[in-house]
Amino acid sequence: MKPHSPACERNREPILGVLRRHLAHARTVLEIGSGSGQHAVHFAAAMPWLVWQCTDRAAYLPGIGLWLDEAGLPNTPAPLELDVAGRWPLQRFDAVFSANTLHIMGWEEVRAFFGGMEDTLAQDARLIVYGPFNYGGAYTSDSNRQFDASLRARDPRMGIRDFEAVHALARGIGMRLAEDNAMPANNRCLVWRRD
Repeated sequence: MKPHSPACERNREPILGVLRRHLAHARTVLEIGSGSGQHAVHFAAAMPWLVWQCTDRAAYLPGIGLWLDEAGLPNTPAPLELDVAGRWPLQRFDAVFSANTLHIMGWEEVRAFFGGMEDTLAQDARLIVYGPFNYGGAYTSDSNRQFDASLRARDPRMGIRDFEAVHALARGIGMRLAEDNAMPANNRCLVWRRD
């Protein structure tokens, strides 16, 4: 049975609006943490000029494969195994997209996520990250405060990340912030550009 994420159904259209603006001239996208595979199918169908490469840890690949096989899209190759702290694909991509991943990674993994971009992003590439963020060390809503507490109860290494700390990692690999978009359910869609 295919995995299903209700959150993917709710947030895919607002995210697609951001992706369309920034990926009009891209040809290849690496998705980190594809999860169920629902985003990949929706975005690849809506943007057929892109090759959308799914990745995730090994346990998630069969479920992603079910979504990709059912959709039968020509621009979604088989998903690849990727742990951000391990080996990355040996090619460069015009964009990297990741949704709802940084808060479930430990901080060392977040650092590895950005460290892996150096050899993965092509010149003039975009890095697009969707999820909840704190600003100035403060929660943006009570629901985010509660969500953060539930994450930390599950694993103390998890938690909503501070925008400023994440942005510093992006700047450290030569990227500049192009957009910070407010999204539904107190999420953000951050877009960095590599010049």
